[in-house]
Amino acid sequence: MKSPAKIKVVEAKESSHEGDALLSRITAVRLNLRPSEQRVASFVLGQPNRVAHMAIAELAEAVGVTDPTIARFCQGLGFTGFKAFKVALAKSLATGVPYVHTDVSPQDAAPEVIAKVFDRSIATLISIRNQVDPKLFERATDALARARRIEFYGVGNSGIVALDAQHKFFLMGMHTVAYNDPHWQVQSAALLTSEDVVVAISRTGRTRDMIQTCELAQRAGATVIAVTARASLLAKLADIALAVDVEEDPDVYSPMVGRLAQLALVDALSVSVALKLGPELQETLRKAKETLVAKREKEGEMLTPLTFAARSRWV
Repeated sequence: MKSPAKIKVVEAKESSHEGDALLSRITAVRLNLRPSEQRVASFVLGQPNRVAHMAIAELAEAVGVTDPTIARFCQGLGFTGFKAFKVALAKSLATGVPYVHTDVSPQDAAPEVIAKVFDRSIATLISIRNQVDPKLFERATDALARARRIEFYGVGNSGIVALDAQHKFFLMGMHTVAYNDPHWQVQSAALLTSEDVVVAISRTGRTRDMIQTCELAQRAGATVIAVTARASLLAKLADIALAVDVEEDPDVYSPMVGRLAQLALVDALSVSVALKLGPELQETLRKAKETLVAKREKEGEMLTPLTFAARSRWV
């Protein structure tokens, strides 16, 4: 299953920026920039509509940096200069996707909390949808559909996503497990083969245990698919990296939008794999669903232990 050449996240060409989630890409690379360029990134993220109408000298003065710093920032994102960057930014903003940069605060009333949480979640999902590289997504689908065994790794909130992913692929009759303990992950990774696939889920892509585990899985011959931040160490290590770039405020009141984005991408992968497996999967899904019929009440019926026993074919 392991292909000779690793599949990496490829930087987008300038001509393909039109439909990109540009603000999310800036967020993903911000911490890897020089301090002066980080200030430019923060200003752009905070006031994107204003920046789209500024001259390079105006932006430099507003941020407190030089014109060459602005130029380096734009070139670091893959643009020839500030003019090309502004065109891409304007097109990105014109898509109508709201960029919600603030989270709820203790002063917010219930209507504001509801609006902010839902709006930010919706904006994040749309942004991630625009980030997904169809070619990399298709390669991930192919690898998963061919796998002898699929192992999902995640820690913390990403561990919850790994468990959800395992459940979805398990229902398709695939041999799957999910581990959220680093010790179990590293031991299991050592036993994998070239017919196996690891799906490593990490919001930051910087967790040392996860990176070491994936390195071990690759040495064993397994294919590693990463669902993580685009510019992270894990993304660079993985054979196939599916970018999930989310601006997550560490404040305790923040909604877990990163987790929602991971769940949505895993959902898309499971549907894509199901379609690739073809009609024979329908019988597998039917059998799995049939087992639940006896565990549900009929409309208007009170299900007691006796009625359940009478209806169950296994009792």
